[in-house]
Amino acid sequence: MTGQREMTAFRAAVTRLLGLVMITVSLALAAGCVLTFTDWLPANVTRYKAYRGAERCPADSTPERWWEDCLREIELNIVDTVVHRGGKGSEYRATVDSKRFHGKLDFGDPGPLLDTLEEGDKAVGTVWRGDIVALTKGRIRQKTSDEPRDEPQMIAAVGAGLGLLTVPGLVIGAARLVAPRHSGPLAWGRSGKRLFFATLAVTFGVGLPAVWLGFPWGDEHWIATQFKFAQLDKGFEERAQH
Repeated sequence: MTGQREMTAFRAAVTRLLGLVMITVSLALAAGCVLTFTDWLPANVTRYKAYRGAERCPADSTPERWWEDCLREIELNIVDTVVHRGGKGSEYRATVDSKRFHGKLDFGDPGPLLDTLEEGDKAVGTVWRGDIVALTKGRIRQKTSDEPRDEPQMIAAVGAGLGLLTVPGLVIGAARLVAPRHSGPLAWGRSGKRLFFATLAVTFGVGLPAVWLGFPWGDEHWIATQFKFAQLDKGFEERAQH
């Protein structure tokens, strides 16, 4: 009998510890959500607007530093290129060289320019704030991975996902901490796991199409929130039925 009580007490202590860990992780997620909407997202939008509004550097000016808040074109020599199509392991890169820059440029796609370049070719790089944002040869232009993009939707979806994961994490963690033996429908195996994977599905299932279709970032935030409330409501209904 004593051994059974000790085992029960041990399990309760472990459950409380897991609850404390869940609360700690949830608070970290909440902090990530706040930083996403107060720092990451605004900075991304501001940087894109600054890039779109940037003018060409004066043709007769000689740059004293690499970082300039204007668009400057420089001649580049192509040292080599890498075009590797391998699904998740795809790699699209060009190594370039000039008097002012030597390094590697990453691309999101093999074309329309990268897969036509060969060693020894000459191209023109567009530089903005110390980054080569595009490569041009003749009339063909391709953006590099460093070019600012108007894609705040995915960032907003990630922030919303972090915030939505915070709620069930805090609730389930508190339930484990306060009532380790009677968590009921708030147990991980019942509502917790479903809410977790539903949030991930909504975050990427709504965020990615929003990027592709160009929806305003507030739209997927609203949809994700509504979906989460629907899941919580379903969980409470199941609790009431039991």
